Amino acid sequence: MMPNNRGAAAQLTATKLPINRGAAAFCRLRCDKRHTAEPRGSDYPQICLVNKPKFATFANNLKINKNFNEMQKEQKHGVPMVARHYLIPFILITSLFFIWGGARAILDVLNKHVQMQYQAGYGESALIQCSVYLAYFLGALPAGMLIRKFGTRKGVITGLLLFAVGSFLFIPAASLSKLIALLAPLFVLGLGLCLLETAANPYVTLLGDSRTSSSRINMSQTFNGLGCMFGALLSGLYFFNGDSSRLGSDINIAVPYCTIAVFVIIVALVFSRVKLPEVILEQESTDADGAKKGLGFTFFFGTFFINFMTDDHFLTPSQATWALSFGGLMLFMLGRFLSSFIMTRVATEKVFFVCACGTVIMLLAVISPLGIVSKVALVLTFLFESLMFPTIFALSIRGLGANTEKASSILMMSVVGGAIGPLALGYVADALGSITAAFAVPLITFVVVWAFAFYMLRKHIAAKA
Repeated sequence: MMPNNRGAAAQLTATKLPINRGAAAFCRLRCDKRHTAEPRGSDYPQICLVNKPKFATFANNLKINKNFNEMQKEQKHGVPMVARHYLIPFILITSLFFIWGGARAILDVLNKHVQMQYQAGYGESALIQCSVYLAYFLGALPAGMLIRKFGTRKGVITGLLLFAVGSFLFIPAASLSKLIALLAPLFVLGLGLCLLETAANPYVTLLGDSRTSSSRINMSQTFNGLGCMFGALLSGLYFFNGDSSRLGSDINIAVPYCTIAVFVIIVALVFSRVKLPEVILEQESTDADGAKKGLGFTFFFGTFFINFMTDDHFLTPSQATWALSFGGLMLFMLGRFLSSFIMTRVATEKVFFVCACGTVIMLLAVISPLGIVSKVALVLTFLFESLMFPTIFALSIRGLGANTEKASSILMMSVVGGAIGPLALGYVADALGSITAAFAVPLITFVVVWAFAFYMLRKHIAAKA
């Protein structure tokens, strides 16, 4: 026990805890002159934590024991990423991230297959991604209104069923043997994915302390990365099967999506039986800056990854699929996993800025004629890019209260970058006759992301000053 006198003031640890304004001013403990300087009725009188056990009765009178214990636990173990009573909802919602990760990764393999199957150019094959992410853009606001009116659970179930319908539409579309016939089922599938993401992304950020919202969404996105790995690998094995010449009627595009659709229907049945807690949102925020934070222009490197690796015969399509799965997408998943824990200890804005810098540097290496170094740089880009969208998402909806679902919808509209970006890259590649030079398109977009990261970092530093 430390001596209770004024001379020990420098050795005592003090903090501030809120109590009622009508409470007596501190400090009757007489262990620090600064306590007595607090004005009577202060919202945050200082409390000596070192001497807390000796003055337990006094602490009980102020009803701070619970706060004291929580503070000690928080200081010792850190803020928990997921609140215990939200663990089951967190697991269920995270399973959705795995589903749409696998579904979207198939697009990256399908892009190369369509070029080979239908003799399509880069720009024409990019219509596959364009259809899906155009659905995100057009469906985001209606999805937000539906979720706001009927709740997260019904929104998730509706999204899963839309996904299943779009997947089964591939059966008649594939029989027409025309690229344009694939766009309608892809659009319906995209609407389902949009609804799932609009529901799941903000829901995950609210399942615990706001300070760990970025960590939660990155943890969930880790399973999104795992789904991407499996989706790309299995679809690559199906479409190429170790032989780039495997084309013709034996390749049915409907098979991978219909397989996922069966699993999706089972998941929808599970959600129909489970009651998800509707997180109560705070009063609407008046922070005008919240509307300016959503700069999430999303770009997906996987679209022309296989082309970049195969056009100069560096790899075969089958080998490039393995490189995409166990190279780029594994690093993508690893980045999401590590960032979940890093951002519980390092400010989100700092991590975001470092990764934005890394992405720009890697893309500069990609468009440079550096041979295998350029190939490795494209793979490493997945690592730096891995936390871009979820981090932008968490930063953008932070403190928006009842505006969270509305902001989520607007942010999901920003995924239209997944439609515009690959299309622009494809047509630039067709015009230049080089897929390598066309990667200047994502470089430009990530310079914009870097500028946003720099702005957020400066704002964070200014707030702490």
